[in-house]
Amino acid sequence: MDSQVKYAKAAGLLTPGGHLAVWNADHAMPADFDPFFTEIQKVYEEIGEGHGGPWPSPPPEDQTDPVAAEFDASGHFTVVGTRLYVGASRYTADEHIALLETFSGHIAMEPAKREHLYQEIRRHLAARPDGRLTRHWSVVLTVGRRL
Repeated sequence: MDSQVKYAKAAGLLTPGGHLAVWNADHAMPADFDPFFTEIQKVYEEIGEGHGGPWPSPPPEDQTDPVAAEFDASGHFTVVGTRLYVGASRYTADEHIALLETFSGHIAMEPAKREHLYQEIRRHLAARPDGRLTRHWSVVLTVGRRL
């Protein structure tokens, strides 16, 4: 949804001084991120589905909060606080693939590309003693006050 529309609608539901909290979760690449993601990034590149930006992405603490910028640009809210949370989850190949199956880019991917990617995920993780990867998540909570 267009940011001007969504913040105007949210502001319309709040009294002046009311608060809106928005959280944004994303794949994070802290300094100790799992090397699996660099290995599998090469497969994404091979199939024409690369990251499109610098690799690896900057660590979460070095990234700006896009929601805070939207709040400010909306003219309806002022940011009163942000908080970054970074955590990690362990996944087997099947669990990770099930997660990827919920992402629009993977859903829209050509079936042959997707199958090749998933075979490579399984192959890379099968070579690990525990067969698992660690995926880091960054969650940014942004709180704005209605003007």
